[in-house]
Order: sequence, then structure tokens, then C-alpha cells
Amino acid sequence: MPGATRKIIHVDMDAFFASIEQRDHPEYRAKPLAVGYSGNRGVVAAASYEARRFGVHSAMSSRLALRRCPGLIFLPPRFEHYRAVSRQIRAIFEEYTDLIEPLSLDEAFLDVSKNHKNMASATRIAQEIKASIRSQTGLTASVGVSFNKFLSKIASDYNKPDGLFVIKPSDAEAFVEKLPIEKFFGVGRVTAERMHRMGIRNGLDLKRLTKAELVASFGKMGHVFYGYARAIDTRAVEAQHLRRSLGTETTFSENLTDNKDLLLCLQELTEELMRRIGKSEFKGRSLSLKIKYEDFKIVSRSYTASGYITESQTLFKIGRKLLQEAEVSKPVRLMGLSLKTAASNRSLWKSNLQLSIPFETFSVESQHS
Repeated sequence: MPGATRKIIHVDMDAFFASIEQRDHPEYRAKPLAVGYSGNRGVVAAASYEARRFGVHSAMSSRLALRRCPGLIFLPPRFEHYRAVSRQIRAIFEEYTDLIEPLSLDEAFLDVSKNHKNMASATRIAQEIKASIRSQTGLTASVGVSFNKFLSKIASDYNKPDGLFVIKPSDAEAFVEKLPIEKFFGVGRVTAERMHRMGIRNGLDLKRLTKAELVASFGKMGHVFYGYARAIDTRAVEAQHLRRSLGTETTFSENLTDNKDLLLCLQELTEELMRRIGKSEFKGRSLSLKIKYEDFKIVSRSYTASGYITESQTLFKIGRKLLQEAEVSKPVRLMGLSLKTAASNRSLWKSNLQLSIPFETFSVESQHS
């Protein structure tokens, strides 16, 4: 199998922001807690596992979170503190390898095929990393071990929280065949519903389709799904990975024609994009709005600001202006929002950039998790 000799670890901190707050405030341990603001226009930045049991999750409006969990404790975010903790974790990774690809403050890929301690077992390295994180920070991490990024990330989510799961090359294809389609990268709620209508429920169903069929149905992601269905992912861990853009989009179950519905969607996209900006510390100046009509014609509008766009209200204001400029004249099946041009070429884990995110934004009841 291509790349089966690589040893890739994916580390995902458990409820990172919320777990730090519970660590620092013993009185809140084992209680439902959210990082964010409880006002009518507040948004949840992170939720503890106790809160998640009530259906509370990140990017959810605080108003909805409180309805689901009336006893929910809100604490304001402390991003500088979270960054300091992430640097501690990064230092632990560096004891084993320089091939570290951070995805955000709380997760990263590590290639330990060759490592500083000359350890043959990636599983043993993962165990040591988990133990070091717990002893040095008082926090837990869930870790996945496999021979590519796709499988290691799935593995880290397989036994949360505080989990460790290994997918061996000999078990990979059988594992993927049984994997629910919702667990695949790039398969969100809308794509999953579409796959279900096509009779695709798991990796085996996906594997039965040819590459041409997948590309015809899912565009360029069809190539990716074809590989994933066969446990193939040739992407390398990129130690100097530069993120050039950050975006989110949604395909509607029914085409939208009403401007109010489009604005509501734009608010939801703004919240999700701000959540991703908060996790990754990405900064950009150019905002793009993409609209796909029912006839699959795509229209896009962009605006480049003089400085970094870091506030949700500014993001939404620009997005609304772009929507007006698009002059929507036909039913819309998809809308997307993306921010482009990064601020720095340094690792996210080493960034000292200031982050300004007002979580008191909109009261839209986002369903993103």
C-alpha cells in the first residue's frame, strides 16, 4: 500500500480551551462549561465534555446553549493563555521530531518515521507524548497512530477523550470499509445526505464507485474520496505548512430565493469562519463570497481590505455588501465564504500575533460542531 511505511501521529487535545479553564478553576471541574459569552448575541467558542452531553458545541449561539443546558457556566476566552499552553505541547512534540504540522492551537500531525529518539514504535511514542502532556500541563489528549494523515486523524477521534487508537496497514482497508461515511474528511452533513441518497453509507459502499463516478458527483473531492475508500492518502506532514486561505461553505437541502434566507446563511457562514479563524490564528485581508445557482453556474465577488479582517461584524458587513453586488437573480444551491492571504509564514504554534475575536456577534443558532 502506498506510504504504508510511514509512521504518522495525530494529536488532538480534548476540549482544549474548556479543559484549560477547568484545570485552572477547580470549582468548575466535572461541570458543564463553555468558553465564550452568555449574552443574547454571544457564541460558544468551546464546550467541555460535560456541556457536550447536553448538545452544546462550538459555534452555537449562547442563547441556544443555555436553553439546552440552563446551568451552563460561561467563561471569557483567554487566547494568550491558550497559546502559551500550546507552546508547551509543541515543545513536547519537538523532543521526538521536527516534522510537525500544526492544524490549530490544539491539534497537529507528527511524522515519526525517523525520530530523535530512534524509537521503532510509533505507538510507544504516542504513549509517551500523552503521558508528558498530562504530567506537564494537567491536560489530556486523544492520539491516533497510522501510516497516513487520513487514518491517523480518524484514529485520534475514535476513542475520545483521552484515547489512543492505532490503525495498522494490515487492518486499514477493512477498517475503512466499515467506517460510516460521516467520518470521512470532506463529508459534512449535506454531502453525507447526498451520499445516503446514492446508497453510500460506509467506506465499502464508497469503494464500489469508480473514480469517474465520484468525480462526476463530487468534483475534485471525488479523487480524494476514491483514495480514502482504499485507505490511501499520500499527503506528507508539512513542517512549514503555509495556509493561504480559510473558508467554509454550505449546500442547501432546498434552493434559496429569499434574500432574508440568504442573509441568515451568510450570518451562519460568518460564525463558522470566525470559529475557524479562532482555532487556527489565521489572518487575511481578502474576503470572497461564492454563490452557486441551481443551474450550477458559479458567481464570486471579492473585497480586499487595507488591514486584516479580524472581527465578525466587519466580516459580515463586507459579506453582505458582496451579496448585494452579486445581484442574486436565480435560486441558489450553495453559498461559501473564504478569507485569503496569511499574515505570517511562521508556525501557528509559535505565532505571537494578537487575535481579536468578538464572540458577542449574532444570535443565529448554528448547527456546526
